[in-house]
Amino acid sequence: MTTWKVLEGKTAIITGAGGGIGRPTALALARAGAQVVVSDIDSGSAEESAALIKAADGRAIAVAADISEESDWAVLIAEAVKAFGSLDILVNNAAATSPKDRDLLSMEVDVWDYTFSINARGTMLGCKHAIPKLLERGKGSIVNIASGSALTGQLGVPAYSAAKAATISLTRSVATLHGKQGIRCNAIAPGLIMHPRLAAHFPKEQIQIDAENLLTPESGAPEDVAHAVVFLASDQARFINGHVLPVDGGILAHTPFYAQVRALGQSSVTYVSEE
Repeated sequence: MTTWKVLEGKTAIITGAGGGIGRPTALALARAGAQVVVSDIDSGSAEESAALIKAADGRAIAVAADISEESDWAVLIAEAVKAFGSLDILVNNAAATSPKDRDLLSMEVDVWDYTFSINARGTMLGCKHAIPKLLERGKGSIVNIASGSALTGQLGVPAYSAAKAATISLTRSVATLHGKQGIRCNAIAPGLIMHPRLAAHFPKEQIQIDAENLLTPESGAPEDVAHAVVFLASDQARFINGHVLPVDGGILAHTPFYAQVRALGQSSVTYVSEE
C-alpha cells in the first residue's frame, strides 16, 4: 500500500466498516499505515473489507459486533489488543436509521429507542471501552461520525438527527474529560455522501436539490470522509480537540435560499442608498 504513512504503527478500530463510508475509510486508514480492526454487525462484509486491506499488503482483522451491546464492545477491544498489542484510534462510524423515522407525530417509541441505541449508545460504549486502552498508550484519537442533520432542522429523520446531535455533544464531553490525558475526540458531520447502500433507495430529485446547493462542483463521496478521518486520527491534528468538522461541500455555509438566488444570477444582498 503506497501513501504517506501518517498512521504508521498505530492500531485503529472502525465500526460499520463493511460498506458505505466505513469500507473506504478502513482502506484509507490502512493506506496511512494503521493496523485496522474492521468491525461490522455483518461478519461477511467485515471479512470482505479486511480481505481488501490484506490484498493491498495492509494488516487487518475482522470482528463482528453489535455496537449497541456492551459485551460486544468488550470482545471487540480485546480482539484488537490481542491481534496488534495496543489501541491508538477509534472511529465510531456505524449508524442506523429506520424508514419509520419520519416525523414526531407518528414516532414509535421503539423506533426512537432503536435509533438512539445504535447512534448514541453505541458511540458512548465505544468511547467507554476504548479510552482505558488509549490511556495506557498515553494518547489516542477518537473520531465520531455524526451528520449534517445534527446541525440543522430536517423535514424528516428526527430520531436520527437527535441521536447524531447527542454524538456531537458526547464528542465535546470526551474531549473535555480526557483531553489533558492525551485523548483527542473530534466529530465529522458529513453532508449527503452517496454510496451503493444509500443510492439504492435515495430519490434522484433530492440528490439534484442537494447538488444545486453545494459550494463545490462535485458531490460528496465516501473517500472525502475517509481523508478527513485519517487527518483527525493522525498527529497532524494534535491541536484539534472537541470540534466538529463538516464534510459537506459547504452546504451549511450559505443562506437557505442560495440555490434560488444563484439561479436568478443575482447577489443575495441588495444595497439600498441611505441618502
